[in-house]
Amino acid sequence: MWEYTDKVQEHFTNPKNVGEIKNASGTGNVGSIACGDALRLTIQVDENDIITDAKFKTFGCASAIASSSMLTEMLKGMKLEDAKNLTNDDIAQALGGLPKEKMHCSVMGREALEAAIADYTGVMLPMAQGEVVCECFGVTDLEIIRAIKENSLASVEEITNFTKAGGGCGKCEGRLAALLVESTDKQSSPATAQKKKKRMTALEKIKKIEEVIEREIKPTLKKDDGDIQLIDVDGDFVTVSLRGTCAGCYSSQTTLKEYVEKKLREQVLDTLIVEEDK
Repeated sequence: MWEYTDKVQEHFTNPKNVGEIKNASGTGNVGSIACGDALRLTIQVDENDIITDAKFKTFGCASAIASSSMLTEMLKGMKLEDAKNLTNDDIAQALGGLPKEKMHCSVMGREALEAAIADYTGVMLPMAQGEVVCECFGVTDLEIIRAIKENSLASVEEITNFTKAGGGCGKCEGRLAALLVESTDKQSSPATAQKKKKRMTALEKIKKIEEVIEREIKPTLKKDDGDIQLIDVDGDFVTVSLRGTCAGCYSSQTTLKEYVEKKLREQVLDTLIVEEDK
C-alpha cells in the first residue's frame, strides 16, 4: 500500500480545475489509456504571456490525479517563461512528496505542460525527436537521459519509477542499463570529477549552503506555508530546523532527505548529510 501525504490525498479526493478550456491557447496530450496513464492539459495564456487558467483531464491512479490537480494550481498566474522551467520535482515537492514508484506521475505532468507550451508557441518539443526505447509506454531515449540526469537516477528500477520505461514487457531493460551507464559516465567526466574534488573552505561551504536554502529551498517550502532555518554546519553535517507546516509533519524526514539534502548535495557538496535540529 502506498503512503500518500495529506496534500496528495486532498488533491486526489477533491481535484482542482478538472475539465477542458474551450479555445485553449495550448493543449498537451501525453500517455495513453492503453498504457495505464493519460493526461490532457489545456492552458489559457494572455497577451502578457501569463497563464490565466489551466485545466486537466486524466486517466490514472491517485498520484496521477493529484499531480495533475497540483500542476494546474501552480500554473495559474504564472509567467510562461517560469512555467517552462517547472520540473517534475517541483510538482512532487508541492504535494509533499510522492512514493518513489509513482514519480512518473509528476513526470507526466511536466511533459503535458511542455506539450501545451509547445502547442502555444509552435515550437517542436526536443523530447519528441528522440528514439523510442520503451515501446510499451512510448518513452524515448531523450526522455530517459533527462530523467537520469535531473534526478540522479542510479538503477534501471529508478528509471522505471520516473518514466515507466521497462515497466511492461521488460525487453528494453538492456537498453535502459546502457543509457544509465552512458549518462553516468558523461556526468562523471574528468572536468566534472575535478570540480567535485576541489577543496571548499568551511566559510565557502556555509555561504553556498545559505545561498541554496534562501534561493531554492525556502521558496518551495513556503508554497505550503512551511519554512526552514539553517542552525549549524559541522564538517559535512548540516543541521536545520523545519518551521511552519513542515514542523512535526510525518513526512518531514522525506522533505529533509529527498529534497533538502538532495538539493544541497547537487549544488554544494555531494557528501553533505542533513539532520533536523532536536
